Amino acid sequence: MVEGETIVAIEGHPFGEIKHTDQRWAVADVRLLSPILPSKVVCVGRNYAEHAAEHGSEVPKEPLLFLKPSTSVIGPRDVIRLPPQSKQVEHEAELAVVIGAAGARRVDRANAHTAIFGYTCANDVTARDLQRSDGQWTRAKGFDSFCPIGPWITTDVDVSDVEVRCEVNEEVRQLGRTKDMVFDVPTLIAYVSHIMTLLPGDVILTGTPAGVSPLNSGDMVSVRIGGLGELHNPVMTL
Repeated sequence: MVEGETIVAIEGHPFGEIKHTDQRWAVADVRLLSPILPSKVVCVGRNYAEHAAEHGSEVPKEPLLFLKPSTSVIGPRDVIRLPPQSKQVEHEAELAVVIGAAGARRVDRANAHTAIFGYTCANDVTARDLQRSDGQWTRAKGFDSFCPIGPWITTDVDVSDVEVRCEVNEEVRQLGRTKDMVFDVPTLIAYVSHIMTLLPGDVILTGTPAGVSPLNSGDMVSVRIGGLGELHNPVMTL
């Protein structure tokens, strides 16, 4: 976040007509919550070839989908809690797509942009050992606090080629670009919306670049995406 940034209170719903008020605060003086509380978080696995390779997996022929529960969502500076069931919890920096007021049901790729409200940063926190042992990913991806989102939603921005970076204690762990996605954002929206209706405020996590690594209690993990801001979360044992 840039020093001197301020937050302005609005009237009205973000998906509708909004009006700025004269209430304004310095970012440092407020607590930012998750900018959206989705009914569901739809995630895409192995959507960067190098990330698939680092786990010895092939790139899927179609988008590989899984869900994170709404209860996994937390906001900026909220604590990622390491559960006792896992000995290997890892970060996954991702571009998040937020669905707009019209929702999306069976949209085609050419019209997918009409379903987008905006974009933000996300961290698809994963209990890697449980993911391997379970065979399916619900438990590994679904713990409370395993889906940090924020710091805000940016609209009217081109995310076709932006940097996706993850730092742990200021050390760069992941560094990729969205242009290297196997399936781009319009393709993902079209694909998902032909399976399930996307409601206003639903979130699609678009996959993570290579470089995922374990998190430890006391770490600070940061997700930075070009033009979208920075998402910081401390890590603590549950």
